[in-house]
Amino acid sequence: MSIRVGYFPHNNSLFVLRHRGILERALPDVEWVDLRELPRPAPVDVKSALPSQHSDWLFDERGYDFIGTGFTPPITALAHGRDIVYVGISGPRVENGRLVTLAGSGIETAADLRGKRVGIAHGSWQTTLLLFALDRAGLGWADIEPVDTDVHDGGNLLRRGELDAWVGAYPGLAAVEAAVDLHTIVDTESVFSHPSLWFTRRDFAEQHRPELEAIVAALRESDAWIVEHPREAARYFVDDIQARGGDADLDAWEAALRGRPFGIGPVSPEFLAEQQHAADLLAANGLLPRRIEVGDAVLEWIGDATGAPARA
Repeated sequence: MSIRVGYFPHNNSLFVLRHRGILERALPDVEWVDLRELPRPAPVDVKSALPSQHSDWLFDERGYDFIGTGFTPPITALAHGRDIVYVGISGPRVENGRLVTLAGSGIETAADLRGKRVGIAHGSWQTTLLLFALDRAGLGWADIEPVDTDVHDGGNLLRRGELDAWVGAYPGLAAVEAAVDLHTIVDTESVFSHPSLWFTRRDFAEQHRPELEAIVAALRESDAWIVEHPREAARYFVDDIQARGGDADLDAWEAALRGRPFGIGPVSPEFLAEQQHAADLLAANGLLPRRIEVGDAVLEWIGDATGAPARA
């Protein structure tokens, strides 16, 4: 049986692991599934739903057995009744991105976003960051006009005046910073820890513990290599973007990787509290079909397998 691992550039660790050949030493039959090549899901109403494609593909024969994402997808998976379990988390990615507007726009704080067009990659960590910021300002999802944008296009929309604010992420945010003056409405660090995280199906975890532990070990080895060789790691991302006809700056990618934590550690009580808070807010604002308990997605033995602390 081949083990199918889903990957895409937004989870830096798995994307590099895909190119390093480390996991293949332990799992010769590993099959890498490029999530960008899977069929696109039907669009969702950004005002009232979160896309669930990451969890859907975990339970689809075309999909995969293991995945790494940002903060929001496992919450969506649980809310749609998917029996997933957390595998591990990275350290905080507090420098990954922030909620910004053009300097001089008159938008100074999250409270000024009422009625404004705010760009996010809907369903990602950006949705959670924006919702946390709104909640702290006494606002909800219905008080703004959310706009689902590609992680790269949002900056151009902001510059053209088609967005009032945008949750930007590096390295794409760096290009916008170089072109225009920006005002930070909310940074990541003041809102939540924003780790990378990995999850799988419960049945896979229970039936394939050695394989799951091999994936964790390979991620650790590959992440240690990224820390020591950030420019070489950045080349994988740049080459991929250029092969798809895009433009990418090696220096910007290297800087982005240097600013991110690598390593996989166990889920912590603090992380679970953040996940529960996000899940409660998402449900209260009509973005999830039901309320969930994120603690249901924890298996104690997985915490033992990922017991080494995440590297920062």
